Amino acid sequence: MSTDYASLTGEYTFDTAHSTVGFIARHAMVTKVRGGFNEFEGTIHIDGASPDKSSAEASVTVASVDTRNEQRNGHLLSGDFFEQDKYPVMSFKSTGVSAKGDDQFVLHGDLTVKDVTKPIDFEVEFLGTTVDPYGNTRIGFEAKTTVSRKEFGMTWNAALETGGVLVSDKIQIELEISAIKQS
Repeated sequence: MSTDYASLTGEYTFDTAHSTVGFIARHAMVTKVRGGFNEFEGTIHIDGASPDKSSAEASVTVASVDTRNEQRNGHLLSGDFFEQDKYPVMSFKSTGVSAKGDDQFVLHGDLTVKDVTKPIDFEVEFLGTTVDPYGNTRIGFEAKTTVSRKEFGMTWNAALETGGVLVSDKIQIELEISAIKQS
Protein backbone atom coordinates (compact mmCIF):
# COMPACT_ATOMS: atom_id res chain seq x y z
CA MET A 1 0.00 0.00 0.00
CA SER A 2 1.23 3.49 -0.75
CA THR A 3 0.31 6.14 1.77
CA ASP A 4 -0.31 9.86 1.31
CA TYR A 5 2.02 10.93 4.12
CA ALA A 6 1.37 14.64 3.49
CA SER A 7 -2.11 14.18 4.96
CA LEU A 8 -0.58 12.74 8.14
CA THR A 9 1.66 15.72 8.92
CA GLY A 10 1.38 16.67 12.57
CA GLU A 11 2.09 15.86 16.18
CA TYR A 12 0.92 12.59 17.76
CA THR A 13 1.00 11.11 21.25
CA PHE A 14 1.05 7.41 22.10
CA ASP A 15 -2.28 5.93 23.11
CA THR A 16 -0.80 3.75 25.84
CA ALA A 17 -4.06 1.86 26.38
CA HIS A 18 -3.77 0.53 22.82
CA SER A 19 0.01 0.23 22.51
CA THR A 20 2.66 -2.17 23.81
CA VAL A 21 6.36 -1.97 24.60
CA GLY A 22 7.65 -5.52 24.74
CA PHE A 23 10.82 -7.57 24.76
CA ILE A 24 11.90 -11.15 24.16
CA ALA A 25 14.89 -12.94 25.72
CA ARG A 26 16.09 -16.51 25.29
CA HIS A 27 15.96 -18.50 28.52
CA ALA A 28 18.21 -21.52 29.14
CA MET A 29 19.07 -21.53 25.43
CA VAL A 30 15.84 -23.38 24.59
CA THR A 31 12.85 -21.06 24.91
CA LYS A 32 11.78 -17.44 24.64
CA VAL A 33 10.47 -15.41 27.56
CA ARG A 34 8.33 -12.40 26.68
CA GLY A 35 7.82 -9.35 28.81
CA GLY A 36 6.89 -5.73 28.56
CA PHE A 37 6.44 -2.45 30.35
CA ASN A 38 3.04 -1.18 31.46
CA GLU A 39 4.00 2.49 31.91
CA PHE A 40 5.42 4.46 29.02
CA GLU A 41 4.77 7.56 26.95
CA GLY A 42 5.85 8.92 23.64
CA THR A 43 5.39 11.41 20.86
CA ILE A 44 5.73 11.24 17.11
CA HIS A 45 6.21 14.13 14.70
CA ILE A 46 5.34 13.30 11.11
CA ASP A 47 6.62 15.54 8.35
CA GLY A 48 4.57 14.32 5.40
CA ALA A 49 6.43 16.47 2.87
CA SER A 50 9.79 15.13 4.04
CA PRO A 51 9.27 11.87 5.96
CA ASP A 52 13.02 11.75 6.66
CA LYS A 53 12.48 14.78 8.93
CA SER A 54 9.93 12.94 11.05
CA SER A 55 10.89 12.09 14.62
CA ALA A 56 9.89 10.14 17.72
CA GLU A 57 10.64 10.19 21.44
CA ALA A 58 9.61 7.79 24.18
CA SER A 59 10.26 7.03 27.81
CA VAL A 60 9.56 3.88 29.82
CA THR A 61 9.11 3.51 33.59
CA VAL A 62 11.41 0.60 34.46
CA ALA A 63 9.44 -0.36 37.59
CA SER A 64 6.48 -1.24 35.35
CA VAL A 65 8.26 -4.31 33.92
CA ASP A 66 5.89 -7.27 33.60
CA THR A 67 6.92 -10.81 32.65
CA ARG A 68 3.92 -12.46 34.32
CA ASN A 69 6.25 -13.73 37.08
CA GLU A 70 6.81 -11.63 40.22
CA GLN A 71 10.13 -13.27 41.11
CA ARG A 72 11.53 -12.66 37.63
CA ASN A 73 10.18 -9.08 37.64
CA GLY A 74 11.99 -8.46 40.94
CA HIS A 75 15.22 -9.87 39.57
CA LEU A 76 14.97 -7.66 36.47
CA LEU A 77 14.52 -4.59 38.68
CA SER A 78 17.59 -5.46 40.78
CA GLY A 79 21.21 -4.44 40.26
CA ASP A 80 21.73 -7.56 38.12
CA PHE A 81 19.67 -5.97 35.35
CA PHE A 82 17.83 -2.60 35.29
CA GLU A 83 18.84 -1.34 38.75
CA GLN A 84 15.56 0.58 38.81
CA ASP A 85 16.18 2.40 42.10
CA LYS A 86 19.12 4.19 40.51
CA TYR A 87 17.87 4.29 36.89
CA PRO A 88 14.06 4.52 36.97
CA VAL A 89 13.54 5.52 33.31
CA MET A 90 14.70 4.27 29.92
CA SER A 91 14.41 6.60 26.94
CA PHE A 92 14.62 6.73 23.17
CA LYS A 93 15.12 9.78 20.96
CA SER A 94 15.23 9.49 17.19
CA THR A 95 18.08 10.94 15.16
CA GLY A 96 16.68 10.26 11.68
CA VAL A 97 14.35 8.24 9.48
CA SER A 98 15.14 6.36 6.26
CA ALA A 99 12.54 5.05 3.83
CA LYS A 100 12.91 1.37 2.98
CA GLY A 101 9.94 0.99 0.66
CA ASP A 102 6.19 1.50 0.75
CA ASP A 103 5.23 1.88 4.41
CA GLN A 104 8.61 0.50 5.56
CA PHE A 105 11.13 2.68 7.37
CA VAL A 106 14.22 2.54 9.53
CA LEU A 107 14.01 4.77 12.60
CA HIS A 108 17.52 5.69 13.77
CA GLY A 109 17.98 6.89 17.30
CA ASP A 110 19.61 6.76 20.69
CA LEU A 111 18.43 4.33 23.36
CA THR A 112 19.38 5.14 26.94
CA VAL A 113 19.27 2.38 29.57
CA LYS A 114 21.05 2.73 32.94
CA ASP A 115 22.60 6.04 31.79
CA VAL A 116 24.27 4.26 28.85
CA THR A 117 23.28 5.66 25.46
CA LYS A 118 23.76 3.60 22.30
CA PRO A 119 22.59 4.16 18.72
CA ILE A 120 19.98 1.68 17.53
CA ASP A 121 17.81 1.21 14.45
CA PHE A 122 14.18 0.13 14.56
CA GLU A 123 12.67 -1.60 11.54
CA VAL A 124 9.29 0.15 11.29
CA GLU A 125 6.14 -0.71 9.40
CA PHE A 126 3.38 1.88 9.07
CA LEU A 127 0.10 0.00 9.59
CA GLY A 128 -2.31 2.72 8.56
CA THR A 129 -4.49 5.54 9.72
CA THR A 130 -8.13 5.89 10.70
CA VAL A 131 -10.57 8.19 12.45
CA ASP A 132 -11.94 6.52 15.56
CA PRO A 133 -15.57 6.81 16.80
CA TYR A 134 -14.54 9.82 18.94
CA GLY A 135 -13.23 11.81 15.97
CA ASN A 136 -9.53 11.22 16.75
CA THR A 137 -7.11 10.65 13.88
CA ARG A 138 -5.04 7.58 14.73
CA ILE A 139 -1.93 6.09 13.18
CA GLY A 140 -0.41 2.69 13.83
CA PHE A 141 3.14 1.36 13.67
CA GLU A 142 5.04 -1.82 14.46
CA ALA A 143 8.74 -1.50 15.25
CA LYS A 144 11.41 -4.09 16.02
CA THR A 145 15.08 -4.15 16.89
CA THR A 146 17.61 -6.33 18.67
CA VAL A 147 20.06 -5.01 21.26
CA SER A 148 22.88 -6.44 23.35
CA ARG A 149 21.95 -6.10 27.02
CA LYS A 150 25.67 -6.24 27.92
CA GLU A 151 26.20 -2.98 26.03
CA PHE A 152 23.83 -1.37 28.55
CA GLY A 153 25.64 -2.74 31.61
CA MET A 154 23.44 -5.79 32.18
CA THR A 155 26.03 -8.57 32.33
CA TRP A 156 24.56 -10.95 34.94
CA ASN A 157 24.22 -14.54 33.81
CA ALA A 158 24.52 -18.13 34.97
CA ALA A 159 26.32 -20.93 33.15
CA LEU A 160 24.37 -24.07 32.29
CA GLU A 161 25.77 -27.56 32.93
CA THR A 162 25.11 -28.48 29.31
CA GLY A 163 26.89 -25.40 28.02
CA GLY A 164 25.52 -21.99 27.22
CA VAL A 165 23.97 -19.49 29.59
CA LEU A 166 20.66 -18.91 31.34
CA VAL A 167 19.79 -15.55 29.71
CA SER A 168 20.63 -14.47 26.15
CA ASP A 169 22.68 -11.36 25.54
CA LYS A 170 20.55 -10.46 22.52
CA ILE A 171 17.19 -8.97 23.46
CA GLN A 172 14.48 -8.32 20.89
CA ILE A 173 12.43 -5.16 21.41
CA GLU A 174 8.97 -5.08 19.83
CA LEU A 175 6.64 -2.09 19.77
CA GLU A 176 3.01 -1.89 18.71
CA ILE A 177 2.11 1.79 18.71
CA SER A 178 -1.24 3.49 18.25
CA ALA A 179 -0.90 7.27 18.33
CA ILE A 180 -3.50 10.04 18.34
CA LYS A 181 -3.05 13.26 16.38
CA GLN A 182 -2.79 16.35 18.58
CA SER A 183 -2.29 19.05 15.94
